Amino acid sequence: MKTIGLVGGTSWASTIDYYRIINEEMNNRRGGLNFAKIVLYSLDFGEVHAFEMNKDVGGIRSLLVEAAKKLEGIGAQCILLCANTMHIHAERVQNSVGVPLLHIADATAVEINKKKMTKVGLLGTKLTMELDFYKKRLLSHGITAMVPPLEDRNFIHHAIDTELVKSLIVPATKARFLRIIDDLRDQGAEGVVLGCTEIPLLIKQDDTSLPVFDTTRIHSLAAVDFALG
Repeated sequence: MKTIGLVGGTSWASTIDYYRIINEEMNNRRGGLNFAKIVLYSLDFGEVHAFEMNKDVGGIRSLLVEAAKKLEGIGAQCILLCANTMHIHAERVQNSVGVPLLHIADATAVEINKKKMTKVGLLGTKLTMELDFYKKRLLSHGITAMVPPLEDRNFIHHAIDTELVKSLIVPATKARFLRIIDDLRDQGAEGVVLGCTEIPLLIKQDDTSLPVFDTTRIHSLAAVDFALG
């Protein structure tokens, strides 16, 4: 079994799910008292957020690179950035270490392709929805990503930033997320990517008839596949 390295804390609320899902799945596959070998570097999200507010891209990148190098140094055999938005820096992080970085968008695309879908809605932070780093990665797998209009993008980002990163679940927020998902379905989305690892805290498959791609779970299972492969 290989050792999984997690760069977490972005935020702690979803990092908990990474740890839980990976260990549960490892035990499902191996049985007995077998669980995953994991090393976790949990960032202070306040520091990350301060760099974001100051538009200090280099500061965030340095935090991620330092974390990845430390994980590799203590034995991690792969690296996971436990946040979709942090994959803006995936290439730089990968180039800084000698072990593979498991890209969350690649893992998600594999699951979308299994369902033979080519057009999905994408929810996430404004950076994930508005920049090309994530949509281009999906497009390289033959998948077109649709995003909500600006007003809804602003709402989603605000909910992530002020509620979900603190593990706060607000019924009114959930109701609006579901309306946004319905709108994407009406515009032709065959499924919806929960492209922020906090959104699965709020939205579950049982909440909507549209197929949901839970990136936290997908990424976690990809880590188990790697560790056992």
